[in-house]
This record gives sequence, C-alpha cells and structure tokens, in this order.
Amino acid sequence: MIAVVAFAVLSPALQLMARAFAWSLSSVMLLAIAAVVAHGFGVVLGILVVPQFHYWDAASIFGFCVMAYVFAFGAVYKSVSLDILLGLMGRPERKAPLSEIIEQQVPNLFQGRTKTLVDGGLVEQVGTLYAATAAGRNMASRIGRLRHVFGIGDTSLYDFSD
Repeated sequence: MIAVVAFAVLSPALQLMARAFAWSLSSVMLLAIAAVVAHGFGVVLGILVVPQFHYWDAASIFGFCVMAYVFAFGAVYKSVSLDILLGLMGRPERKAPLSEIIEQQVPNLFQGRTKTLVDGGLVEQVGTLYAATAAGRNMASRIGRLRHVFGIGDTSLYDFSD
C-alpha cells in the first residue's frame, strides 16, 4: 500500500513538473514512469522490511490500485463532456443555450484536441487541411483493432444529425 501511495503522490507531481518544464512526454508515459518507479520502490521496501515478502500478492494489489487510478485519470483527462460541464458550472447562472456551447466552447475544445494530435506527431497540417502522419495511421490502425477486439463499435458520441 505504501507503493500505491507513492504512485498517487508521484503521478500528479510528474504531471505538474511536465507542464512547468514543458516536457514532451505524454501524460500516459508519465503515469507509466510513476508506476514503474513506485512499484520498484514498493518491492525494494517490501524485501527490506517484510520478513516473508509475498511479491505476487503485493503486485496484484498495487496493479489493481494503479489501474483504478489510471481509469479515473482517463475519465477526466481531456474529456470534452467534462469540459462542457465545467464551462456551465463556471457561469454565474450555471446554464447556456446549446447553440452557444456548440458555437463558442466546442470549437476551442476540438482545436485543443487537434493541437494535441499535431504535437504528438499523429497529425500534420497541410495548408488548411489536416492529414494523419504515418505514426497517426499506425496508431489509428492499432486502435481500430483494439476496438474490434473489445467489441466497441461506433459510439455515435458526436452524431449531431438530430
């Protein structure tokens, strides 16, 4: 459990440092680094302190807690829906017409997501258009296969046809 606490402290610290020092590492990579460091710390501490350290028991508890953290992190990290909700909550009246949200807030959110793709080397701007890079096509192919494996079809999250 000490390793879990170390991970829970190290993860946000690395995220803050990455922003402060403009590191090019992704948030997912920072979580992975925090997990490896905290796990290593926990194993060494366990070996030194616990007379009969049961690695697999400790590793399964650590892994479960880290995955719960990563799941919660992923649910709020760059969530368009959450940004819309927070935008509503930031208004004195706590409400706005849908047309205002679509016209003012959503374009900024998607421009930010596009910048993330460009900064990550997955998409490049070609004139006024955007195109997937070789790395982007590779990533899209892998994600497509994973979606198929997990039975995830078209989520229709952004179907504005109504």
